[in-house]
Order: sequence, then C-alpha cells, then structure tokens
Amino acid sequence: MAEIEKEAALPLKENFSDWYNDLLWMAEIMDVRYPVKGLYVWYPFGFAIRRNTYAIIREILDESGHQETLFPLLIPENEFMKEAEHIKGFEDEVYWVTHGGKDPLDVKLALRPTSETAIYPMYKIWVRSHADLPLKLYQVVNTFRYETKHTRPLIRLREITSFKEAHTVHATWEDAAAQVKEAVELYTEIYRRLGVPVLRSRRPDWDKFPGADYTDAIDAMMPDGKTLQIGTCHHLGNNFAKTFDITYEDPTGEQVLAYQTCYGISERSIAATISIHGDDKGLVLPPEIAPVQVVIIPILFKKGAEEVLAACRNVQARLKKAGVRVEIDSSDLRPGAKYYKWEMKGVPLRLEIGPRDLQNDVAVVVRRDNGEKDQVPLPEIEAGVLASFEAIQENLYAKAKAELESRIIPCESLEEVKETIKKDIATIPWCEKKECGLAMEDEMDAGILGIPLDQEGNRPAKCPICGKETTTRVYVARTY
Repeated sequence: MAEIEKEAALPLKENFSDWYNDLLWMAEIMDVRYPVKGLYVWYPFGFAIRRNTYAIIREILDESGHQETLFPLLIPENEFMKEAEHIKGFEDEVYWVTHGGKDPLDVKLALRPTSETAIYPMYKIWVRSHADLPLKLYQVVNTFRYETKHTRPLIRLREITSFKEAHTVHATWEDAAAQVKEAVELYTEIYRRLGVPVLRSRRPDWDKFPGADYTDAIDAMMPDGKTLQIGTCHHLGNNFAKTFDITYEDPTGEQVLAYQTCYGISERSIAATISIHGDDKGLVLPPEIAPVQVVIIPILFKKGAEEVLAACRNVQARLKKAGVRVEIDSSDLRPGAKYYKWEMKGVPLRLEIGPRDLQNDVAVVVRRDNGEKDQVPLPEIEAGVLASFEAIQENLYAKAKAELESRIIPCESLEEVKETIKKDIATIPWCEKKECGLAMEDEMDAGILGIPLDQEGNRPAKCPICGKETTTRVYVARTY
C-alpha cells in the first residue's frame, strides 16, 4: 500500500463533503475505487477502527442479555413477499438472484435488505412456550440495497458491510415496548463510548419502519448541520407474528401470538464518529477505537541515539503489557512529517522522547484532541497514558455535546425553520395531526425528524398549520 504523500493537504473541514471524502483515503479508512457503484473496500487501518467499534457494540449487547447468531444471506421469494407492508417499503431496493450457474432458479432468492423475512420463519419453529421468552438475538452481517440516490462511503451504500440487527420476541405488547426503550438506552451508551451525543426521537407514522407499530430513532448532527440516522428501534407489534405464525403457549395452555421488536445500527456509527471529532489535520479518534492509541517518536541526534531508542522500546513494552496499542515510528522521516502522519490517523497520544527527556526521566505527551503538551515521568508512564485516555474521552464527548446543544434552535414559524435548517437543527410546535405534519413538511421543504423522546416542560405554543395549542415540539433538519 502506497505511503500517503507528505505534501497531501486535507481540505478544510468547513468544506465538509470534500473533507470527508478525502479523509477516507488519506487516513486509509476506505478505498472507493472498487468497480461497482456503492461498494467500497475497507483498508486494514479502517477495518481496525470497525473491529474496535463493533467490539463495543457486541460488549454492550452481550452484557444486556442478547446472544449473537448468524442467518443466511439469501431469502426465498415466497418468504420475502409474505408481509405486504414490509415489502412495499423495500420492493425498489432488492437485489434478486435468478440463476444458479446457467440454470434458472425455481424460486428467486433475495439478497437480504434486512433480515425479518429470513429470521422469522425460524422463530416460528424455535418459539414454543412462554418459557422461551424473551428471545433476544442479534447478528452482524452485510445487507444489500439498490440505492439510486447519491452513494457515499459509510453513509449511503449498496452493500452495508456491517449491519448489526437485533430481533427480539416477547409475550406482550408492553414487554416489547420496554425492549424498544432499552434498545434506545443501549444505543445511547454505545454512542457515549464513541464520544457522540445523539438526538432521540419517535418518527412520525409516515416515516416509521414498514410493518412496525412505531419507530424510535437515534440521529447525529454532522458538521454541515445535516442529521445522520445512526440507529433505529422498531416496535413490530404482532404484525410479523401474524404473518409468520409465531405463537407461544401461555401458562394456561392457550396459543398466543407473540410480540416483536427489531433494531439496527451500521457503519454509519463510524461515519458519525470520524465526522464529528475530526478536524483540519485529519482523524481524531476516541482512544477505545483507535487502532494505534499511542505513537512514540524518538527524537534522535548522533549522540545518544541508541539510548533513546532503547528507552522508547522499553516504554513500548511496558505500555503493551498494560494493554495499550502502541507503535514506535523509527522511520527516516523528519519529526514534523511523523507528527503529520500520525495526526492524520487520529492517534490519541504522541510520546516524544529525546536525550534531554531521558536526562530528566520524562516523556513529552501530546494530546491529539486539543494539542496540549505535558511531561510525564517515565516511571509513571502507564498511569499517565491511561489517565490521558480518560481525559480525551471526556473532552471529546463534552465538546461534541456542547456543539450539538448550541445548534438546536427553537422556532415558532415555518419561515424561521426554513432559515435555521440551512446550517442547524430546528424545533417547531406540532399538534401531532398527520395532515398538519405533512403540510408543514411541504411548506418547509424538509422532513419532520421526530418527536424528542426526552422533551418535557415545554410551554404551550401554537401549531403553525392549524393554530391548536400544543406542548409537543418536533425536530426538523436536513438529512442524509
């Protein structure tokens, strides 16, 4: 893999689209040159970010009682077409396999756009008794959607390479509702670990998941003011249970329809993380997902070079023993070129060790998130590095949260909203009537994102369409 040219300059982040596209290849996250539109290749460095991110997702789901599984990619047409409302939501996006070799297939096979119709025929077999409930499974798989809009790596793909989808089964509607609420909290915690603050809202009925009773969603605000949907949680009621005959025997011996939920998260989680934290120098990665957490730069002169290198190797070994992902850059590049390279890759901490530092028994520690320099005694290097990781994590989240909160603007009129969403997120009163909501969307030329899950204490205000007083406000934003 060719070394990134030292002269390469990243566009300023204020030109977000160019910055984002250039960062993906300059930091070696994804290569867009695969010869099929909407399909991209993970560089090893980018894949390491993915691996570390999904380790967090798996940890949080596993600890909450979910179990990981794996279902097939191919879905028979007769199963896929069973749930009419669900299929209507995906019919224009499905890739179909029609031949095996040269022979036409008796039954066409869909490449999963999502896995409800692959999983639920098996749930019919597996769920027998109330003792089997709740059933909480998830998988991390690739899914395929024939996107006709402008594709963008990690954000809008024809192959979603890293789709985590959970599918749960419950005895009652209320149990399923509680699971959706839990899923929103789990996703909020995942993103807190990534340093990403989120908007949590209930989608309007016309924007819910096809076949769901309701959809709660998680969104992030990107640097250009648009929002990116980075997680969805769907209450499916017993709609799919009716279609796929998923029933259980209750304590009285009666066969009862089950209730279900599903919720998904994809590599958009990585898109949000790198976009929100990155700067004009490149990536700024939370320590937990950084492939390289510490880079050691030896400051070498002719005199004392071997002693400096030996000290660097000693620090590297100690940090590795403490569980830190650490590298020494002993290449022939000038120190400034090394700084540029590792700043581009978002390494959270840089340690500089030269002859004078050895004399003082310290290392110079430079934080990637804010550029602050400090000296840490070499005998205390492990504790100093780990403490810096905590400080970086807290700072990244606090900074992003303050930015998000400062860019949510309360509006009272549709004209205010139209002006606000050019660069920020608006809120506007809504009476919750569908006809008023759709009329608002038409006039604003933007969609209602959702009703905030966390809103309370709003003062009464008038719906801008019908004039009815309401305490409900909704997010409005441009979206990806």
